[in-house]
Amino acid sequence: MLSEKADTIAPPGFVTAVGHPVRWRLISELAHSDLAVHELTALLGQPQNLVSYHLGKLRKAEVVTARRSSADGRDTYYSLALARCGDLLSGIGAALHPGLRLTPPTPATAVTGRVLFLCTGNSSRSQMAEALLRERTAGAVAAYSAGSRPKPVHPHATTAMAARGIDLTGALPQHVDAFTGQRFDVVITLCDRVKEVCPEFFDNPRLVHWSIPDPAADPDGLPAFERVADDLAERIGFLLHAFSADERRHHDQPRR
Repeated sequence: MLSEKADTIAPPGFVTAVGHPVRWRLISELAHSDLAVHELTALLGQPQNLVSYHLGKLRKAEVVTARRSSADGRDTYYSLALARCGDLLSGIGAALHPGLRLTPPTPATAVTGRVLFLCTGNSSRSQMAEALLRERTAGAVAAYSAGSRPKPVHPHATTAMAARGIDLTGALPQHVDAFTGQRFDVVITLCDRVKEVCPEFFDNPRLVHWSIPDPAADPDGLPAFERVADDLAERIGFLLHAFSADERRHHDQPRR
């Protein structure tokens, strides 16, 4: 009876969506950074039509999202929906056996490091990300932000952060040149345009791109800033888990 039942149950959609080697490689790359099609094509060493076909499959499964590049409208940036992947993975375990349902990891806060967030104006996205990361880690992670063409902090960014108990009233925009020669563990670009002009930094930090639309260009006004804040808060949570994993690997390495 058990074998007959097993034969009639189709595998969860997530399994078939990511089970192909190309699709698994795609989500593995997107787990670390948002990437454009031409970047994914180069990383996988596969023709663009094949990469686009498998990206379409992942989008249909709603594990990957896409948005047009604000730097070049002919290009598209793809992002991995990490929270949805977590929910789907948990469901897979439960579908196999109730004792295998995954539980969310505890929030990662005991981490250290230096992170620089970059966007064009340093007026909303990067300022919000800096404040969220600093608040989330109680300052244990040294967070900074800058822009390629700084302008005053947007009042809606201040309002959106105030709703989360974070005060941005004293935040000042800075030019990226102010950080020349400084060392960072991670440099995160939040704007497709600034990604194209991101300078080199001392000691080769890990470069990550989060393709997040400029809320100041959204006619929704304040709600657009609130959506960006939610997106940043989710991404920062996953960033801290990556930090924590890096620290564990460093700690576990045998001493010479």
